Amino acid sequence: MDTRYKPVSVDVSNSEQLFKVEWGDGHITELSLFGLRKNCPCVSCRGGHSEMGKYEPELFKIEPTRKYEILKAEPVGNHALKITWDDGHNSGMYRWQLIRDMDEAVQRLSEEKDG
Repeated sequence: MDTRYKPVSVDVSNSEQLFKVEWGDGHITELSLFGLRKNCPCVSCRGGHSEMGKYEPELFKIEPTRKYEILKAEPVGNHALKITWDDGHNSGMYRWQLIRDMDEAVQRLSEEKDG
């Protein structure tokens, strides 16, 4: 497995509204819980099978309209994380590669805005 997509540690801070992953290559991802929830990869949240794999990095940069909490985060094999949210939703399986890709897309947005 590519170390870029291998989590070393995962930390959820509901109080700070942050989801943090340290990767095997040393990179650290920090994503807002709001953005993570709004980018749930399940078919019902994406709006159909044709939208699978798509996400909106802008949702990580906007002011949240509500707070979300992660009640449980369980590994699915070595490839994904199943998250149970405080709104009862739990059908999204966040592939590790998707989480890293979302982080990189958010970073590109920041660079475009600053540059």
